[in-house]
Amino acid sequence: MPGLPDLLKFDTVLIIPAVMTIGAVFMAIQSVLSLVTEAQTQRIVNRRLQFKDRYATHNEAMIELRKSRGLDKDGNLAMSLRWVNKMIVRSGLKFEPVKWAAMSAAGAVVPAGLCWYFAGGLWVAIPVYLATLAFGPVLFIKHVAGQRAKRLAAQLPDALQIVCRSLEAGHPVATAVGLVAREMPDPIGTEFGMTADEVSYGMSLTNAVQRMAQRCGDPDVELFAATVRLQEKTGGNLTELLKANTNTIRERQTMRLKVRAASSEGRTSAMILTSAPFLVMGAIHMMRPEFYGNVVHEPLIQYSFAGLLVWMFIGNLVMNKMINFKM
Repeated sequence: MPGLPDLLKFDTVLIIPAVMTIGAVFMAIQSVLSLVTEAQTQRIVNRRLQFKDRYATHNEAMIELRKSRGLDKDGNLAMSLRWVNKMIVRSGLKFEPVKWAAMSAAGAVVPAGLCWYFAGGLWVAIPVYLATLAFGPVLFIKHVAGQRAKRLAAQLPDALQIVCRSLEAGHPVATAVGLVAREMPDPIGTEFGMTADEVSYGMSLTNAVQRMAQRCGDPDVELFAATVRLQEKTGGNLTELLKANTNTIRERQTMRLKVRAASSEGRTSAMILTSAPFLVMGAIHMMRPEFYGNVVHEPLIQYSFAGLLVWMFIGNLVMNKMINFKM
């Protein structure tokens, strides 16, 4: 056929080196990615153990680990704003308020500068800067805490299976909890490790697990804590209770995935409807700067933009309620 290359005219001698070169490059990329992933996993798994390596006793390491999570030396909330403190603890971030304030102050310059450029006045830029400075870190920490809770919930069934197998092998409960701390990566490894340390230093298993549930803020961990409390008060086979607990958690996670799949269309529509006006406005401004530039200083246009942003915010709240199913 005209226009198509003749495959018989290709030099077959070059095909094998080309294929080998492509395969070598692919294997090199895979090796680098595997090394990076393994190093990251090793760093995360050993995060709690790093505190034990820095200090002479496990008690000092446990106290410093608590302080790095926003707790006091006894494991209680250290801040007067309890809801903020709970969110910081659940996020798993290292508690560095000075660093967070500096990063927030620097990051708030970007939206304030955009508002000053497009709106053309400090009367818009200053409130945007203050609002970003105040609420930006809270929203970021809340997002990180939510992502960490999802990872923890996904790891919890495997952690409970390790506990069950350890109990079936004849180990005490504290040893089974400590085994999870050694074998599982963060976030579940650190949480179970802090629980194991508290049990080792005299706290009852029920109170230690309840504290872990408070630190995590996840309903599945609350269910695990309730199972341990029930077994302590009424007796029974803890292994069988934890197996039933594991099956319940897996079924709940399966149901959450089904609900997420059912609401995926709504989430996609919300993202498109939210981003489309900004993309269109940006494209128009790049192609025709005078389209908005000639009228952006008019008070009517500025009030109209502010009203549109408020209306878009209300619409996003409505769409969030429509696609956010609580289970």
